[in-house]
Amino acid sequence: MFSVITANQEQTWQVGKMLGARLEAGDTICLYGDLGAGKTSFSYGIALGLEVEDQYITSPTFTFVNEYQGRIPLYHIDLYRLKDPDELENIGFEEYLDSDGVTVIEWAERAEDELPAECLSVYLSYVNDNSREIGFLAEGERYQKIVEDLNNELKINKTDSMNNLRQSKDVSLGPKRGLGQQ
Repeated sequence: MFSVITANQEQTWQVGKMLGARLEAGDTICLYGDLGAGKTSFSYGIALGLEVEDQYITSPTFTFVNEYQGRIPLYHIDLYRLKDPDELENIGFEEYLDSDGVTVIEWAERAEDELPAECLSVYLSYVNDNSREIGFLAEGERYQKIVEDLNNELKINKTDSMNNLRQSKDVSLGPKRGLGQQ
């Protein structure tokens, strides 16, 4: 596990974009964090990395799922309003996980028992009005490689948009797939 602190929304988008550029069909990204922690902003960055052409990536709170086309499809799922895990079947949750695109799940803890064993968990937490801490926990070899590559890119990236980025290693952001201490 490693984490990064972004100084503003643009840096949060940039970290998401770096991750999105590494993703392939069938990948699952599980997002955790309180309201306002930056889950949708981070999802926007992932969309940029997937070359989604839509200018606005919105949280699919009322529809549960938004689909976007890019170099591969992006399935953006928001489970905030999920009342019962049985509702997952109604939205085709399993089909999205086994699909031809990348599935990003906000409020993933609400589908804990239905998540794949191998996925990338991303923990977002509020630092201040502009800054967010983003923690990455990989489950499975593929995701461990993605996180390792992302960590290496963040260490060497010296662009103007990332020059204020600070990193910390071995930060505990709570249990495997829960909000824990956030």
